[in-house]
This record gives sequence, structure tokens and C-alpha cells, in this order.
Amino acid sequence: MSDTTSQKHRIHALDPRLINQIAAGEIIERPASMLKELIENALDAGATSIDVEVENAGVKRLKISDNGHGILKQDLAMALSRHATSKIENLNDLEQIATLGFRGEALPSIASVTRMTIQSREASAEQAWMVSSDGNNQTTEPTPVAHPAGTTIETRDLFYNTPARRKFLRKDNTEFKHLDQVVRRMALSRFDVAFKLMHNGRVVLHLPSVPADDARRLKMVCGDNVPENSLYFDEQRDGMRLSGWAGLPSFSRSQADMQYFFLNGRLIRDKTIVHAVRLGYQDVLFHGRHPVYVLYLEMDPAGVDVNVHPTKHEVRFRDSRSVHGFVFRSLQRQVGASAGDVGSLQVTAEQGAAAPRPINPNAQISQQNPIRYQEAGRSPSGYQSSERVTAGQVREQISGYQKIAESAFRPGQTPSDNLNVELLPKANQAESRFDTGADEIPPMGYALAQLKGVYILAENALGLVLVDMHAAHERITYERLKGAMESAKIQQQPLLVPVTIHVSETEMMAWQTREDLFDQLGLEVEQLDETVLVIRSVPDVLVNSDVSQLVRDVLSDLVATEHSSRIEETMHEVLSSMACHGSVRANRMLSIAEMNALLRDMEATERSGQCNHGRPTWVQMSLSQLDGWFKRGQ
Repeated sequence: MSDTTSQKHRIHALDPRLINQIAAGEIIERPASMLKELIENALDAGATSIDVEVENAGVKRLKISDNGHGILKQDLAMALSRHATSKIENLNDLEQIATLGFRGEALPSIASVTRMTIQSREASAEQAWMVSSDGNNQTTEPTPVAHPAGTTIETRDLFYNTPARRKFLRKDNTEFKHLDQVVRRMALSRFDVAFKLMHNGRVVLHLPSVPADDARRLKMVCGDNVPENSLYFDEQRDGMRLSGWAGLPSFSRSQADMQYFFLNGRLIRDKTIVHAVRLGYQDVLFHGRHPVYVLYLEMDPAGVDVNVHPTKHEVRFRDSRSVHGFVFRSLQRQVGASAGDVGSLQVTAEQGAAAPRPINPNAQISQQNPIRYQEAGRSPSGYQSSERVTAGQVREQISGYQKIAESAFRPGQTPSDNLNVELLPKANQAESRFDTGADEIPPMGYALAQLKGVYILAENALGLVLVDMHAAHERITYERLKGAMESAKIQQQPLLVPVTIHVSETEMMAWQTREDLFDQLGLEVEQLDETVLVIRSVPDVLVNSDVSQLVRDVLSDLVATEHSSRIEETMHEVLSSMACHGSVRANRMLSIAEMNALLRDMEATERSGQCNHGRPTWVQMSLSQLDGWFKRGQ
């Protein structure tokens, strides 16, 4: 009995076939994961056209053909051997990986759980060759076949020799959805490559190659409305380049199902990137909504380690702070500009609204180049009471708007007293804004009336503008508070009783590593002993907050992701609350001059398209839409 037990615990080498099946378990979960590996190999081989044919969602049969550089006859059998690759040779290559695949495990792993056939011809070769394997760790001798330059790999009967794994596969419809998603993701990564997907003999997806910044590929993969509701940009700094389409804040979704981020052509889902993108959309997204984006980050391969996960979805940046900052700042600039310039309510099918699709007035009108009434084809007669407002009338009639806005910020009422926020224009500023010629129209136009004490109706050169006055003033006040706080370099307030917190060793190490972060944001934190921190001062806007819990949350973020924005977010939440309570409330009747003052402030304020809760502040209805409603000209 003891001999049997001792034999059971003896160390022995695993069978090569079992080794391959274990490796397959790490990367081959379903037909879609198999297809991902094969498409990556085709792209690494320089393919410009990839055709995929599947039967029964790839379980019965999966065939992928490419026009890449092909495989030599003498290398075909080696391609099905573990850890055999043409993509790396030494440690230096491993430290700066520029290809999608490099482990040399995909083909042998797939061959261990399917019946595989490979046909390939190298571009300069006169003859194509074929090898096959049936999952028994044996490969046939190459035989000549007719085949164009490139490679075709065909698999049959996935998991035929591992029935337990096959039981975990879903229905064909579900598995094919995963296959379709893989092809679409790969198509987004390489616009210059043509893709075709066939299922059970029917063409499901056909994507011709297009230039890298051509929105046609984006329309075919994500939908016609994505490019129309997104902003394309291209920024470079410090050896990094970020480009792609950032969805407008108003074009958000209930789920994070349309978010694609590619690093050097590889689709990733990295904590650092996710956090940076979320910060970039801060203050402009409605709560519970997720932005839409297709973004491409290019950087030196030596600055990122992609060899940290078998599926290579997770990566590790050597300087995560610089990458995080670059992505965050780039997106913040683009999203901030779009929220101010294209802040209209984009009506989507997901929202189910039947309202007209708004038009962005700033796309055609600017204060530097105003459009005249005659150019807009309308008579100026309806504007006599609002457009020729004198500075004296403004000073006289704006008092109600000004008193409401300033009432929430009297000395002694809030911690914002040190910010010196100028909530409204002074008389001379009002004079420069309103003493314009009668034939010039600013982007937001001129106020006509107030509806139900909630909305401002204004007319601009394009038609009718409808403004939520409370939401608009809330954004104006919030941005001024933020600007004042930043310019004042964050005022600190010492605590009468310092707050002591006990932390773990890892949290203490995180604090020691990022002590500068706390200092920059106005938190004075000191170390008492190995596991105790003491908080002595806080930013004045956080004097009534739970600073102990805030510091703990920041340390948890630093331990998990090496980044934290909780301090800024908490300060912004306080300022947001102050702005909300200090803004013009609903059912407050405003004069025409007061409404015009609000419109002019919107034009001069960043992100004025949404309030700080992410709700839209205004919509544009064009004359053509209004004419269509009333059947004019029909």
C-alpha cells in the first residue's frame, strides 16, 4: 500500500499531447478564441485580405484564408510544435514585442483539440504544401497542393477528443455572436485589411479595406450613427500618439458594450486605460451611462509588457503615470470641446425618442464670423425687442438673475469664499456683449420667451433653440468654481483635531510612493509609525467631508491600479452641489435681458452642452425640421 502511495506522488514529465491540451485550455475557450489567434497570425504574416468560413458557429468547421507571406515547406511541421515561432529570437525581442502573437502556442494548442489542416505557399515558392494533424501530437509529412500565395487553416470538430470541454459550449447562435464580434474587433484594429465572414455558406460580413481614418469602416462595424455622433482626433506627445473616435457625451449607452481601445494594434482592456478614459468623460456623462469610443494608442513597444496574460488583453506599462496622463488629458480636451460646441441632445434609437435630431449651431456660426439675417433667409423684424438691448437696460433688468446666483455664495455660507468667483458679467462686460449690430446673431441666438418658468426659447440663424435654464446656469457656475479653485492653488484648512487612521503595509507603501499626490491636492498627511497615518490639513472645500474614508479609498485605488482621482472627484462633487444650489431655479421668471445674459455665458463656458450631472442643457430645432412638422412646402 505504501509503495502504491509513493508511486502516486512521484514527479514525472507530462505527455506532450496532454501539455498541448492544457495550453489549449488557457487560450481556447470557444471557437471565437480560436479564431482570434488565427486572425492575429494572419495579420502578423502581412495579410491584406482575410476570409473566414464557419459551419455550426465554428464547432463543426472553421476555415481562415489569408494572402500573407506564407510558410515554407520545411517550416510547416515546425509550426505545429510548441514554442516554435518566427516572431522572437532572444530576450531583446521579448522586451519590445511588435507583433500580435509571439508565444508559439496557438497552432499546437488548437491542433490538440481539433482536426487541423494547413495549406500554405510562400510568396516566392513555386509549390504550395499541406500538413494535417488529428490531435494526437503527430503531424503528417508535407504533401503538394494547389494554393495561392498565403495560408489556409481549417479546423474540424472542436473538442472532439475532450468531450467535457465541449459540454461548456453554448448554442450555435450564441457562439456565432462571439465569432462575429471577434471579426469586427479585428476589423477595427486594421482598416487597411479586408475581412469577409461566412456562416453556413452565407456571407454575413464583408468589409473592404479603407484608409486608417476613413469612417466607412466604423459605420460598417459599429453602425451609421457612431461616426455622426463622435469626434475624430489625432494627438501626439512624448513619443505617444492617441487617435480615433470619441463619442459625444450625449451619445452614451446603458452598457459599456461599444468601447474599443487598441494599443499598437492590439485590443486591450487595461485598468490604467479604463480609469484614464473615465476621467476624460468626467462631468459630462449622465449617471449610469457609458461613453462610446474607438481609440488607438501607439507607443514604443519597449514601454509596455504584453506578456502578462495568456489572452494578452491585459498589459503592464513601464511608466503608467505618463500613459494615464496622456490619455486622460487628450480625451479631456476633446470631450470638453465637444460638450461645449456640440452639446445638443443627440436623439438615439436606444433612447427611443421621436423628437427631431438637433443641429449644432456652432458648426456653422461663430462669434468671430456671425451670420446675418439676410444670409439666413429670415427677416430681422421679430428681434427688435431683444437684439437691441442697451447696456443700461441690461444693468437694470439683470438684477434678479444676479441676486439669485450670488445668494448662495455670501461670505460665511460656504467654503468657496476664498475662490473669488465672479458669477455674472459686470456692467462693462454686459455692454460689450449686448451692444452689437442688429443684423448679427450669436451662436445661441436671442431669447424670445420663457416656457413654464423652466425653459428659454431663443432664435438663432438655424431656427429655434430650447434651453434648460437651471441646467445651463449650473454648468456655468460649476466651471467658474472649478477655475477659481485651480487658480487659487487649492486653499488648505488645518483640522482642529488631526485624524489618525490605521493602514496595511501595502497601503503604507502606496502612500510613500505617491505622497506627492496628496500634497498636490491639498491633503497634509504624515506617517506616525509603520501602519499609522495622520491627516492634519484638508482642502477647504472638503472640510465637512469624511476625510478618513476618503484617504482610505485613495490608498485602495493606488494599491489596485496605481492611480486615484477620488480627491478631485470629491472636491468636484462638493463644487457641483454648490453650483446646483446656487443656480437659477425652476419657476423663476427671467426678463429677456436676463435670458440673453445666460445665453451669452453659455457661449463662453466650457462643456456648456451638459450640466455637471451629464444632462443636456439645450437642443436645436432647424427651420427645415419645423417646416417638415407643419408640412410647409409639401
